Parts: sequence; C-alpha cells; structure tokens
Amino acid sequence: MAYTPIVGTLGYILSPDGTQVLLVHRNARANDVHLGKYNGLGGKLEPDEDVVSGLKRELREEAAIEAETLVLRGTISWPGFGKEGENWLVFIFRIDRWSGTPLTSNQEGTLEWIPLERLLHLDLPLWEGDRYFLPLVFSSDHRQFHGVMPYQDGHPVSWSYELI
Repeated sequence: MAYTPIVGTLGYILSPDGTQVLLVHRNARANDVHLGKYNGLGGKLEPDEDVVSGLKRELREEAAIEAETLVLRGTISWPGFGKEGENWLVFIFRIDRWSGTPLTSNQEGTLEWIPLERLLHLDLPLWEGDRYFLPLVFSSDHRQFHGVMPYQDGHPVSWSYELI
C-alpha cells in the first residue's frame, strides 16, 4: 500500500539575536490534539503550494510576520501521528530572519518567546518525540536530517534519521 501522508511544515523562528525562539503554546481550543503543548508554527500545505510558500503563508496567518531567511533543517515522516492515526510528512525549517511585529496570540494559543537554551533543555510541555529532533534543528552542523518517527497511541515507538 502506498504511503500517502498529510504534508505539512513546521517552523522555528529565531529572535534577531538568536537567543530566543517564537513558539505557540497551544492553549486556545479544548479539542486540540496539541492542547497544552508548545510547538513551532506551521501547518498543512494547500494543494497549490510548495513547502516554502506554505510555511510563509502559515507564518503570516499565525504570527503576522514575513519570513526572509528560511533554512530547511530536515524532514520527518510521522506514521500514525495524527488525531485519528493519520500519517504526516513534515518539512522542518529554522527562520533566521524575518520582518514584522509578531502577534501575541492566535486561534491556536499564546505566542511566546522562549529562550533557546530552555527549549533545548526540554523544560516545556512538548511532544515526547520533540526531544529527538529539536537539537538537530538548532545544531551548528549544517547537514539536513531526514527521519522517521512512527507514533502509536500518541507516543513515538522509534526514531531513526540520516544526515546529508
């Protein structure tokens, strides 16, 4: 059977001095599968979008910013991740330069600047699997990571990746 995942984007926006990351604290919708967790910004691609234009649209919608410098850090295939066990394929970016004044909240929750050091110490409510790939997003190693992290019942069951 062919693998037909939902294609999405996930972006981690750095502050101008590179010491903080803009995250959404998903605290606005009671039925949100991400409720209570902190996450990067992004979402599903529209049928007429490439991954860069999709992420730029999401950043405009979710944070009111224009991404100027995006770095593709990697991809993750998440079989079984969705609310109903849907499969996801996500392109993960670091946004090093942007313009505009970020919103303080959106329909998903509160937007918060979190110290990068705190995020990398995993001192926040995050998805359990984030601890595996977040260090790669902010690594000084410029190679991209491409991984697979199957989920079952809301938890990762394995993690493997390659750096290229």
